[in-house]
Order: sequence, then C-alpha cells, then structure tokens
Amino acid sequence: MATPSAAAAATPSSSKYPPGPRSILPNKILRDFIRDPIKTLMYIAYTYGDIAHFYFGRQHVYLINNPQYIEDILIRNYKNFKKSRGLQVSKRLLGEGLVTSEGEYHDRQRKIIQPAFHPNLVKKYGEIMTTYAENMCQQWNDGTTLDIHKEMIKVTSSIISKAVLGSDIKSEEGDQAGDALLTCAEYFNHLLTPFGGLIGKIPLLRINKDFQVAKKKLDSIVYDMIKEHRDNEHKVVSPQQMDLLYTLLHAQDEEAGIERMSDSQLRDEVMTIFLAGHETTANALTWTFYLLSQNPAVEAKLYEEIYSVLGNNNDNNNYRNNNTEKRVPTIKDVPKLEYTEKVFRESMRLYPPAWTLGRQVINDYKVGKYIIPSGSIVLMSQYVMHRNPIYFSDPELFNPDRWTKEIKSHIPRFSYFPFGGGIRGCVGEPFAWMEGILLIATFCKQWKMHHEINHKVELKPLITLRPKYGMQMKLERRRE
Repeated sequence: MATPSAAAAATPSSSKYPPGPRSILPNKILRDFIRDPIKTLMYIAYTYGDIAHFYFGRQHVYLINNPQYIEDILIRNYKNFKKSRGLQVSKRLLGEGLVTSEGEYHDRQRKIIQPAFHPNLVKKYGEIMTTYAENMCQQWNDGTTLDIHKEMIKVTSSIISKAVLGSDIKSEEGDQAGDALLTCAEYFNHLLTPFGGLIGKIPLLRINKDFQVAKKKLDSIVYDMIKEHRDNEHKVVSPQQMDLLYTLLHAQDEEAGIERMSDSQLRDEVMTIFLAGHETTANALTWTFYLLSQNPAVEAKLYEEIYSVLGNNNDNNNYRNNNTEKRVPTIKDVPKLEYTEKVFRESMRLYPPAWTLGRQVINDYKVGKYIIPSGSIVLMSQYVMHRNPIYFSDPELFNPDRWTKEIKSHIPRFSYFPFGGGIRGCVGEPFAWMEGILLIATFCKQWKMHHEINHKVELKPLITLRPKYGMQMKLERRRE
C-alpha cells in the first residue's frame, strides 16, 4: 500500500486526475449523489479504487478510500484542510460550537471541553445512563409496538442533558428535540444542493419557516439550561456537581485576555454537545436493535452473556419486573460485557453514526501520484470503508465475532472509525461507547424486540445515518 506524502507544492497540471465517473449529462453525478449518496459513493469507491475524482458542478471532489491516506489527511497533515461546506452550513444552527469552529478558538474550546469526556470522568455518568434506561423500561408494556428510534432519541437526550449538562429535560421536550433536529438536518441537506444558496435567501419559503421554528425550539431548551446554571452561578458547588456547563460558564483565559463566555457562546457549545451527544448514540442503538431482531443467534448469545453477568439480585429492591427482582448493569460490569461491546462495535461498522467526513484543501496536496488542487473537496466515508472486503470478510454480514483482539490490533486505524478521528475527532466517543454498552444490556435484559414485518427499513443519510421511516418494534417482555 502506497503512503501519501505531505502537502506538495506542485501545481495541479503536474499530474492527471485520478480515475472517476464522467458523464456527458451536466450534474448527473451530483443528482445521483443527492438522490442516493451512499449508493453513489459505494459505486465510485469500488469501481475506481483508493482515490477517485469527479465533479459536483464545477467543484472538484475526491473520494478517498484508503485508510493510510485518510490517516494522513486527518492527523499528519490536518492543518492543510478546513471543514467543508456541510459543516459551514451547520453553523446556522450550531454557531461557532466545537464541531463547526476553526483555528485558535476551536483549540481553546476543545481544551475546555475535552476533560469532561475523559474516560475516568465518564465513569461517573454510568448510573445516570442506566437509571434513565431503566425508567424507560418500566414505561413500556408487553406486546405494544413502538418507534424505537424515537424512544432512543428520548432517552439519550435525557442522559446527555443530565450527565454532562446538569439539567433535566422533560419527556415531551425530548420528543420535540428529536423532531426539531430532523427538520434542521433535512433543511441542511436542501442547502447543500446546487440551488441551496438561493433557497436560504428566501425567508418566505416553507422550508425556511420550518427551520426557524425548529431552531427556536432547540434554542429554548438550551437557553433554559444556561439560565438554570446562571441562577445558581454563585452557589458553592462540589467537584461532583461540576458538570460541563458549569465548567464552560466559569472558563476564562487570563493569560490570553479572554473573558468568560457570553450566553451566545455558551449556547453554541451547549447546542453542539446536546445534539451531537444524543443523536449519534440514538441512531447507533436503533440500528443495533434492528440487527439483533434480524439475527436471532446473535441475540441469543448476547442475552446469554447479559444474564450470566447480571443474573438476578434479590437484595436489590429498586428494580422490579414481573415479580422478579433484577440487577441493572453498572460501570463495573462494562469490562465483563465483552460480547455486548462486540455487538455494538459491529452494528456501528454496518451503520456508522457519522457516515461521511468532508474537508476542503487549503494548499495543493499530494496523494500517491496525484495532486489534489487547492479548494477541492475531499470526502472520506465511514460507511464505504467499513464495508471494504480487504479489511472485513463478508462485509455485509452482521458478525460480532469478527472483533477478536487480533483483528482489532491488525486492521489499519482508519479502516474503522465510526466517530470520525484525528485532531478533530469526537470528544464524546468514550461517553458514547459506555452509554451504548450499558443501554444495550439494560434494554435487552428485560425486553426482546421484534421488527414489524411490514415496516419498511431504509437509510436516511443526513448529517447522521437515521432510519428513514423510524424503526417499528414489537416489545416482548423476557421471562426467566
């Protein structure tokens, strides 16, 4: 496998473009991408190889399908790239939050936020995660059919709000947040089309009005969190009570002469953490439960592990289910739930929460024998890479047993990267891993989920990889 060099000073004319799809019809590739982006990227990657070139209108686009090239772009040469148009569009909702900001401001904010998601600190959130999941279990009824995606949005939004942002979010607010987020994601998708710039300039269009309503709802939730903390700003807070929002509220850099954040700055960071912190995990859990419903042998093996680790605990009077007292998982159980972790890992291989990354090239950049011109867009797709048969045998097969220690240690770093990676990788990744394992164990200990046979399952690749029509599941209470 060839290793790309650092950014080169050569001109674009010094090397031919890599192979890629061409069409005599104007914007055909762009239209194909808008209609079905995943199918289009899969076709390009496996037709043209490690690096492919095509046009979106006049825009040069390069699809990178090689883990070493991806690692160089995201880690070794990251300073030669800036965030692509998709994230720039997201600023309409996220402002200058951690996901969308650049340069020194981004680095300062990340320095403040990252410690809150350190694996050792994340452990203290475990009880909150299982408590909210257990409460949801108690609200479900045997034999009912639910949209599990909406349920996961509800529980993960409550968890991120309480654990990291120190605020309780009401159940109905969780539903409203999920609906508002979908409206915003669809709006951003429209803005990324060839006429997206024009759409955004016509306030009277229904799509713009719907976005403003959704944004207002999300702003209301976030500003309520900030107000709650402002009202208690001068109270003595113990180290255990110092959530991330409290830390942001008091953060300042006296050496750099930077004052404490305004409500607007706080809003951008809290909005980013709130949305990114529940949307991705909710999607990953939804796809996990769907895959388990389609693979009974895997589900049986998962349940066997959960039951062997958790069993019954007749000394625990806090959790009752069908007259049998049970123990919910704790942070101490996570290392024992090895197969549960493999199930979650394999689910995110097939349905990664972040399905593609985009960067824009600042200076001409050399990849192998090709020069990528300044201003070009570079795409790197987790969905595509995770299905590469070079690294994953039978890539379409849901097989948690593939994740042996040997495989994890030998596959290239960026053949599997469900949360992105590099200098700007997801700060909440340790939080998401623990949450996923604990919630799978909590739900699957008590409930078996059957996918409704007439319910259509289709991908909805927006900012994250959602199920297009939700995920209708019939609940069956487990009885030992």
